[in-house]
Amino acid sequence: MNTECRIRMADGTSKNLAPESSLVTRMYLSIEQFLKNLILVVRRFFEKAWNIAKNEPRKVIHCLKVGIALSVVSLFYYMRPLYDGVGGTAMWAVMTVVVVFEYTVGATLYKCLNRATGTFCAGFLAIGIHWIANQSGKRFEPIIMGASIFILASTATFTRFIPAVKARFDYGTMIFILTFTLVSISGYRIANLLDMAHERVSTIIIGASLCVITSILIFPIWAGEELHKLVISNLEKLAESLDCCVAEYFSDKEDTTTNTKKLLAFKCVLNSKASEETMANFARWEPAHGLFNFQHPWGKYLKISASMRSCACCIEALTSCINQKDQASEFLMNQLTNTCQQVSSTAAEILKELALIMKTMRKSSRMDMLIQEKNSAIQDMETLMEQLSGLLILPKVVKNEKDDQEKPVIRTSTTVIPLVEIIPTATFASLVIEIATRIEGVVDAVEELSKMAKFKLEDVEIIK
Repeated sequence: MNTECRIRMADGTSKNLAPESSLVTRMYLSIEQFLKNLILVVRRFFEKAWNIAKNEPRKVIHCLKVGIALSVVSLFYYMRPLYDGVGGTAMWAVMTVVVVFEYTVGATLYKCLNRATGTFCAGFLAIGIHWIANQSGKRFEPIIMGASIFILASTATFTRFIPAVKARFDYGTMIFILTFTLVSISGYRIANLLDMAHERVSTIIIGASLCVITSILIFPIWAGEELHKLVISNLEKLAESLDCCVAEYFSDKEDTTTNTKKLLAFKCVLNSKASEETMANFARWEPAHGLFNFQHPWGKYLKISASMRSCACCIEALTSCINQKDQASEFLMNQLTNTCQQVSSTAAEILKELALIMKTMRKSSRMDMLIQEKNSAIQDMETLMEQLSGLLILPKVVKNEKDDQEKPVIRTSTTVIPLVEIIPTATFASLVIEIATRIEGVVDAVEELSKMAKFKLEDVEIIK
């Protein structure tokens, strides 16, 4: 039965009050809202997962490859003959697949070879030291085993701080410490240490071999190829950013058609150092594939990237000049527009040509001509800046009628330009020249790569 509450107001009228919601109703509404939020979160999760799978299908392939490897290695548990062959250490094969299977072939090979080498070396040393300890008697056996663990673990840990070891063998060193310690401790209580070590090494080799075979034979993803594509993409993005920066600076104030994404594409060059170093390290472990030989000079890609980052830093400074173009002298901007755009266009063309050289892995016959055009454009711009500086008259202090303050100005034959309006344009022009000069470092790095990788001569039938 519904009940209503009435209250009498001060003016003599009465008003009905809605009945309070019961506890059950409030709980129902809370649960309903919770379920709606949960469904919304799950829906968004699956939408993001679908977008990732749609945009990068290779990640889905990698997940399937891991599933295939684990399914095959699990047969050592499910099939009795295989289980009897490896004993109770079949779990080491499963663990190896889970730990060492990586996205790229190079990363998988890096972990597999490091794990196998570290396990073998640690097992060999542990068995040798265990034999020596047994020959020394029960009194000295724990002392020898404890001292060996301390010395080898400390030494191996120190080697992980050496840059050359950390870059290539850090994982193997960690596995060495782990395996040596486990085998040494187990050998103190287990009599058949040799059989146990043999079974564990065998299962680890089985798991690692299965990972390598699956990674190479089923839609392989090569770290070297990923690095190659990344450097090419960064060259193209650097050229786009340079063109957009100069076009935006000399465009009309009302013009807002500049693509912000292309303007800031240079940030990818600045932020890709870590991934490039990782890919280069993994690429060294990969066998010959595609257009890349076994001893392909992957280290040269890092040198190319370092030269590109040097140019990208200057382009970042250019973007800050764009925000101050309203303070620049319109007279100087009009004088420098054509020459500045010519310098930037020739420099961007060189970057695009370098990207084409790396993409086709063929030397270009146009590069010398493009460099000459770039140097000629720089010379024209420097000459024009010298001529403009010759038009300037010595600074003269004038008095501002509004605020009665004295401001320095520079007079030309036709107009008076405040010094504060000259600095932004001169800075921008100097940065454009600096970028065009630094691009020669990228050209030299690509040329070194082409010599060491033995790029072929350009085919006249190749169309850009």
